[in-house]
Amino acid sequence: MNNILIIARKEIQEGLRNRWVIAVTLLLASLALTLSFLGSAPTGNVGAGRLDIVIVSLASLTIFLVPLIALLLSHDAIVGELERGTLLLLLSYPVARSQIVFGKFLAHILILSFATLLGYGAAGLALVVAGTPTTADSWTAFGAMIGSSILLGSVFTAIGYLVSATVSQRSTAGGIALGVWLFFVIIYDMGLLGAIVSTKGVGFSPGLLSILLMANPTDAYRLLNLGSETAGSVSALSGIAASSKLSPTVLMASLALWVAVPLSLAMLRFSRREL
Repeated sequence: MNNILIIARKEIQEGLRNRWVIAVTLLLASLALTLSFLGSAPTGNVGAGRLDIVIVSLASLTIFLVPLIALLLSHDAIVGELERGTLLLLLSYPVARSQIVFGKFLAHILILSFATLLGYGAAGLALVVAGTPTTADSWTAFGAMIGSSILLGSVFTAIGYLVSATVSQRSTAGGIALGVWLFFVIIYDMGLLGAIVSTKGVGFSPGLLSILLMANPTDAYRLLNLGSETAGSVSALSGIAASSKLSPTVLMASLALWVAVPLSLAMLRFSRREL
């Protein structure tokens, strides 16, 4: 455990030197504050509170931005060290390869968590300072959105590590990471929507739809945060959420599985890799 913490601290220090932590935090904070002040226009029409609108806006932003940030942080975590020659030096110390992967992963999750908590928390604080009326349920949903956003970032960080442990060049890892982002964030949903529209929903039973939605971590996140009764009235996902029959517990479990499987495969691939 001590080795893992040492590697995590080293990775965080490198992130601070490279201005990654500051850049990501400022980006999320600026966008969150913008959405918190500009995203309240629909409240009078749909009966949703201002904080509920902010949750929908931030969750929609998260689907596009957080996976990209996570992949940028992690895609060269292993192959980049290998190209720079520092990985062989690190392996000369009494540390297991799995500890290297998990330590680096932990550091990147802490960086992403710090940026998300501070960035999105700024939006909530701005609403409090502005005296915006809110409810306890809305704050619970806001906290759940932040937590699930970190979990979504963990998913794509783990996928980035799997890519980094598999390829031999940073440029290849970057290209694959971009392809992964495009597939899960844009292409998958376009293909699924096209299939449903072309068949008019025939053959898409609730069970099959649930499986197809959980097969994409961004869809699981989307349903978790945008499929509730209040958020669904704004995001237009209440119908899909009702058809899929997926509970928040199942959606969280699917996201956790999306973290565990790629990270385990990355550790396995790196442990068998010849350097």
